[in-house]
Amino acid sequence: MRLFCKSFVYKQAKKTFIFCLLFNSILIFSQQEIVEIKGKVFDNENIPIPSVSIYIEGTTIGTTTSFDGDFTIKAAINNTLVISYLGFKTKKILVTKEIKQPLNINLEPNVDSLEEVVIVSVGYGTMRKSDLTGAISSISSKDLRKGVITSTEQVLQGKVAGLSVVQGSGDPASGATLRLRGGTSLTASNNPLVVVDGIPGVDINTVQPSEILSVDVLKDASSAAIYGSRGANGVIIITTNREGRSKSMSYSSFFAVGKVNRRLDMLSANQWRAYIRDNNIQGATDFGGNTNWPEALEQTSFSQSHTLAFSSGDKKSGVRSSVTFIQNEGVIKTTNLQRLSGSLSAYQYGLNDKLKFQIGLNTSTDDWQPLNYRIFQRAYNLSPVIPIYDNNGDFTSVGGTNYENPVEILTNRTAKDKRHRLLGYFKGELDVVTGLKAVINLSYELNSHKGNLYKPTFAVLEGNTDKGFGQKTLGEYENRQLETYLTYDKEIGNHRFNVLGGYSYLENVYEGFGSLRRGFSTDLFEYNNLGAGFDYQSGDVYSYKGQSKLISFYSRANYTLSNKYMFTATVRWDGSSRFGSNNKWGLFPSASFAWKISDEEFMQSTSKWLNNLKFRIGYGITGNQDGIGEYKSLSIMGAGSASYYDAVNDLWQTAFTPTQNPNPNLKWETTEQINIGIDFSLFDRLNGTLEVYQKNTSDLLYTYSVPQPPFLVGTMLANVGDLSNRGIELTLNTNIISTDDLQISSDLVLASNKQRIEKLSNDQFETDEVFGGSLFGLPGMSNQFSQIIKEGFPVGTFWGYEALGRDANGRFILSQEKTDLGNIQPKLTLGFGMNFKYKHFDASFLTSGMFGQKVLNATGMSLWDRNRLPAQNVPDAFLESGINSDATFSSYWVEDASFFRLQTLTIGYNFNFESIGISNARLYATGENLFVITGYTGIDPEVSTSGLDSPGIDRFNFYPRPTTVSLGINLSF
Repeated sequence: MRLFCKSFVYKQAKKTFIFCLLFNSILIFSQQEIVEIKGKVFDNENIPIPSVSIYIEGTTIGTTTSFDGDFTIKAAINNTLVISYLGFKTKKILVTKEIKQPLNINLEPNVDSLEEVVIVSVGYGTMRKSDLTGAISSISSKDLRKGVITSTEQVLQGKVAGLSVVQGSGDPASGATLRLRGGTSLTASNNPLVVVDGIPGVDINTVQPSEILSVDVLKDASSAAIYGSRGANGVIIITTNREGRSKSMSYSSFFAVGKVNRRLDMLSANQWRAYIRDNNIQGATDFGGNTNWPEALEQTSFSQSHTLAFSSGDKKSGVRSSVTFIQNEGVIKTTNLQRLSGSLSAYQYGLNDKLKFQIGLNTSTDDWQPLNYRIFQRAYNLSPVIPIYDNNGDFTSVGGTNYENPVEILTNRTAKDKRHRLLGYFKGELDVVTGLKAVINLSYELNSHKGNLYKPTFAVLEGNTDKGFGQKTLGEYENRQLETYLTYDKEIGNHRFNVLGGYSYLENVYEGFGSLRRGFSTDLFEYNNLGAGFDYQSGDVYSYKGQSKLISFYSRANYTLSNKYMFTATVRWDGSSRFGSNNKWGLFPSASFAWKISDEEFMQSTSKWLNNLKFRIGYGITGNQDGIGEYKSLSIMGAGSASYYDAVNDLWQTAFTPTQNPNPNLKWETTEQINIGIDFSLFDRLNGTLEVYQKNTSDLLYTYSVPQPPFLVGTMLANVGDLSNRGIELTLNTNIISTDDLQISSDLVLASNKQRIEKLSNDQFETDEVFGGSLFGLPGMSNQFSQIIKEGFPVGTFWGYEALGRDANGRFILSQEKTDLGNIQPKLTLGFGMNFKYKHFDASFLTSGMFGQKVLNATGMSLWDRNRLPAQNVPDAFLESGINSDATFSSYWVEDASFFRLQTLTIGYNFNFESIGISNARLYATGENLFVITGYTGIDPEVSTSGLDSPGIDRFNFYPRPTTVSLGINLSF
């Protein structure tokens, strides 16, 4: 009875209070002048915010913004409007007679609350950032690298601690190499798994940068283990603009100009002639030319990009579409990439918002002209006194190995490639009961590549010798996936639970064919009529097809106690057709824990300066099956070069012989990783994360020599080796100044990783050391290798003679024994950027650097050769160096390739054109690759590190990286 009375009194008092408040509001309004106020609410990036709460302080009178951020409210003079939205600082505006309408209100992010409400993709779901227990880095679309982007992975450069994005070429058709916390494999893929809108294994270039909403990078095994045998190299989760919950249209474009900013300084024609004259060299032929061969290959590039996007939607349904056209011209003549891409997505709610359907389609077409990279070696070989054209107007041809006219090679060939990408998906979500959701995700991905090449009968190299050479190739792969899972969320007092369980099915099919023909009586058909060629050989026609399947079961449990103690456990069970019969299934578990120390009572005294302090620790096991390939565990027969006579059918038949030994024990590479992290926030200004990790990869895949007999084939792919990576990462985000007119912020990422090969052999498969980094093809370097794969050393270790100096004749003095000359692994990677905004002006820059890595300057090693003059060319500096030696591989040419590069510098201005219906108008200028600080003597220190054949080797195949200036505009309607 007492409880009932108490409840009754409370309810009556509450009603009385509300009545008085309403009466007071009415009384105020009846006595004061009322004005109608209209306005719009934006975030700090001028993006409209829906559902913002706007009310009159001290009253219950209020409204919320529409999907476009618009609002209308009536208020009295001298009332105060309160604008409030979760994750942003509350703003107050005094209502006066002179108030300027319409109001344009920009809300600033609230560091503390943002930490609580930011949603992060964690694989098959999302979590609040404050609840994370694993090492996950998140980047929003506004923080991605901008500029002339031809490969989507470039947007991540310098943005994630521990993620190195190496763009080894300036070729517009080339991509970048991704490495997250060091490579984990010798022969398998070292690229992270890419997940787009919940679809694993997608080609990252299926999505265009303009469509990316956010990127979440799962760096440690405790977060990546949910992807099992595909997560050893980390996971990159991309979320795109699926939903358009407003009626809007946007257009963005840029025009760019690029120039080569660095090339090797070779002897000019006059310098060559002076050298011949001063040294009284007999027999040197002066062809009368004055040619800068590298410059003859170059051009000023002009590029452009246009994106048009539409969206229309509300709480119930909506649609979004976009189309992008990119034309990126290279700084080497004939190179050009054209890309046309589009996306379409739609969503629909039903059953009182308990059911949701999404469909989407992303597609793109690339057209480009592949480059014959031999032109760079020839350009540095040819003497500057050789003219490009002879007296008849034909390309000058001078006999000699590697001495063909590079402009002729560039011009007298027709090469056109085309790639099609398609990604379609259907997603359904059903709220079964409160807290329980069922999700199904169906997807289809198609990627095809068509190649066309023709070398006419008058072209040097293969064209002349083959009397015309034509080739066509086509390769494609398809991915069909089904992802279906259940999630359950429950909160009981201080306890919060999330449980996930799911099933995955993936089928991959790849196939292709190719045909080539020689001996053409006319060049008119090019590659469009291969049947016109009369010379064909064995192997000129081929085709292939393969298939693999992956079936998985997975689960994850999250538990949070009092918002201070977070626990996560995951397990995935993968079954793959690629694995051997004895290892068809693999288990991949993980566990992690986080403790929000700053919320403990004993930390309250630090609350004024320490806003957040969280400790995390996680352990997990992930796998890598990309190096196995299809059918590698089986015995395979292949068509041999021999044939036999079939007397029964009176025919000669192709003989089939064993080409692969069976290995029923073949399995995935396994990576164990432990990660310890600390997240902190200081003075409402500085957010940071410190990570320390140890990765141990076992069961490395490598092809070993085996005895014959008992084996039928002399090699076998097997799981034998061990590899370790350990490192430390630091991320710092600072909000230096944040006022209504001025905002300054900065981002810094630092990472250091140390790699080591722990084991290469066991009792059955043995190898002491493997040589890599082949120098074959360079003058005087036949059968020479520059690198070694050896226990106790990292991948990419240069192995050779130490250069101890030079003798009196200028020849190198080398050590007696080969030794470790350094390696391609950087000791430190860095990314630093700042953002400035003053009223309508904005500016930003992004820098990146890699320090401590070595690069073999094989280009310089070949050019600094006493035997090159007078027939070939040499660098200016060679004549003053005193070197009088043949081209020799030694430590002299293994250079420190540390560099610090200004990636982008952008200046913009935001115009106010709302009166004519333009909600956002921004004009900007961006400069890229404006400078690089390095001691490396080659063209560029950023050299590709992928593979085992030539990682970290600069050998005449470097496409110059241009300096680019672009002018662009962004419009929203």
